[in-house]
Amino acid sequence: MRVMKWSMIALAVSAGTSQFAMASAQDDAKGFVEDSTFSINTRLLNFRRDNRNNETGQSYSNETGLGFNGLYQSGFTQGTVGVGVDVIGLLGVKLDSGKGRNGTGLFPEGSDGRSQDQYSKGGGAIKFRLSNTVLKVGDQYTTAPVFASDDSRLLPELPQGISLVSNEIKDLKLEAGHFTSSVAQAQTFKDSILDFPETSRGIKQANFVGGTYGWTPEFTTSLYYSKVEDYWRKYYANVNWTHALGADQSVAVDFNIYDTKSEGAGLQRAYKDDVTKIDNRAFSLQGAYTIGAHTFTLAAQKVTGDGDYAYGIDGGGTVFLANSVARSDFNAEGEKSFKARYDLDMATFGVPGLSFLAAYVTGSGANMATTSNGKEWERDLEAKYVIQSGPAKDLSLRIRQATYRSSDGVYYGSSSIDELRLIAQYPLNIL
Repeated sequence: MRVMKWSMIALAVSAGTSQFAMASAQDDAKGFVEDSTFSINTRLLNFRRDNRNNETGQSYSNETGLGFNGLYQSGFTQGTVGVGVDVIGLLGVKLDSGKGRNGTGLFPEGSDGRSQDQYSKGGGAIKFRLSNTVLKVGDQYTTAPVFASDDSRLLPELPQGISLVSNEIKDLKLEAGHFTSSVAQAQTFKDSILDFPETSRGIKQANFVGGTYGWTPEFTTSLYYSKVEDYWRKYYANVNWTHALGADQSVAVDFNIYDTKSEGAGLQRAYKDDVTKIDNRAFSLQGAYTIGAHTFTLAAQKVTGDGDYAYGIDGGGTVFLANSVARSDFNAEGEKSFKARYDLDMATFGVPGLSFLAAYVTGSGANMATTSNGKEWERDLEAKYVIQSGPAKDLSLRIRQATYRSSDGVYYGSSSIDELRLIAQYPLNIL
């Protein structure tokens, strides 16, 4: 699941109108060591899930873990083509669990069904830079809307492959990727993201190309294409517009659409008992109005055609749709859904770093194995505080609560789910 935020919807492109080439970033390279950075992000997570009326499986999970995400990024050597490396080290430590309380997705599970005490993974990538274009080969995180690694648990997914990102033209970001494996969030080996665990079938290869262009300081568009061998091909488009109405007022509109069609063997994992070929469109339209400390958001989402909007083998974050929230994505075949959300930034009231949100999403018309009009709803509440100064500066404390209900019980094996996540996160920049 992906909790969408406006800062993610407006992708990382500086908006403007000039189309002239930008100054070369490689010309400013100071050296392999001189431009190096090293950071460690520490995350403490308590995850509780109550499947209130699950009659066929475990009804309650409660686990706590501590995750360390270390990232070393060298600078680039000087010269026409700069060379550098990135090194990633990940460690997860179990603090509390137990047989009968596991299954939150925080840890790998052993042959005895218990969560492992600790696990680690990592890797590295070599990178090359020519002007403002970077080629990277190896282990790396991905953020493309058609191939996005997930970071919703203790440790993130870690794909392996080749990526190319070019910013040669002002306001235009182009990127492409070729990936052949990925390490799941709670696993330690490649190709552990499996849509078909019984056959150990992971990624053969996933390829994508696309980009984002800032037409004006307020208006951006994106277009991407991807193909995952033996699964599907996808097109993705995005239109994002923001406009300031005054010193403390603004509006924002965001439109996303995926067009997905089965390719080759047409493999997929669906929520239904039967697996059907995919040929669908999933789109969402979201609008937000901000006045002072308050942001009011409304969104509509629809899936048309055959099959659910499918993702996962191409990254657990590959669902840039407005109604993909904490528990559900509201992405079933034929489903239409609506969202209302309220955000409050307490900085306006003299408490910088403190924020709250409340959201409600309702969906209907889902075509499932047991019904042609499945219904579901979800309510999300969150409070977050980021320390602004002192020795603990940037330490964030967050409480997330989700209440989920569906009419038929086919979603996630339960029609009533309550979740609570307590998260403390501290980013430490060492270099």
